[in-house]
Amino acid sequence: MDRLPYYHLLHLFSLFVLTAHTFMAFGNPDPANRKRTMMITGIASLFVFISGFGMLHLLKIPYSTGWVIVKIVCWLGISSVAGIVYRRAQWRGLLSLITLLLILTAVYMVYFRPF
Repeated sequence: MDRLPYYHLLHLFSLFVLTAHTFMAFGNPDPANRKRTMMITGIASLFVFISGFGMLHLLKIPYSTGWVIVKIVCWLGISSVAGIVYRRAQWRGLLSLITLLLILTAVYMVYFRPF
C-alpha cells in the first residue's frame, strides 16, 4: 500500500491550518486567543514536520539537499511567527510580509527545486 498520498494530504492540510491560524493571529492578536492559537499552530506544525519528513523518506530524498534545507528554514519561520505576533503586535505588517515571502519561497522550492 502506497502511503505517499496520505502523507501528502496530511502535509497540505496541516499547512493550510498552520497558515490560516497564523494569519488569524495577525488579524486579532488579542491575548485571550493566544493559548488556543498557539496550540493549533503547534500541532499543525508538528504534522507538517512529520508528514514532510515522511514523504522525504518514502521518496528517498536526502535531507541535506539544498531545497529541503530551505524548506526547513521556511517551516521554522512560519511556525514561529504566530508566537511572535502576540508579543510584538506592532510588528504585524512586517511579520505578515515575511510570512508571505516564506510561503512563496516554500512553494517555489516544491515546484522548481533549484538546488
